[in-house]
Amino acid sequence: MANVWKENILENLEAVALKYEIAGEFLMDLRKDFRGGEKLTVKATELRRLKQGGKTMEEFVQKFRRTARGSRYEGDL
Repeated sequence: MANVWKENILENLEAVALKYEIAGEFLMDLRKDFRGGEKLTVKATELRRLKQGGKTMEEFVQKFRRTARGSRYEGDL
């Protein structure tokens, strides 16, 4: 996603369709376009690290669902 965003910004800058007067304007756009991204990355990492361990399958599924909430995970269990 970041690479696509970068390419779009560069194309717009080259086409003079986008102009930043100060770095703060650029940073505001960057934050707006990527807000929540860090949270999603953390959630994805938490999902990858989940292990059943000594939990029953039902306990593990419940833990997975709690962890997946808010992560935009769309897969099936």
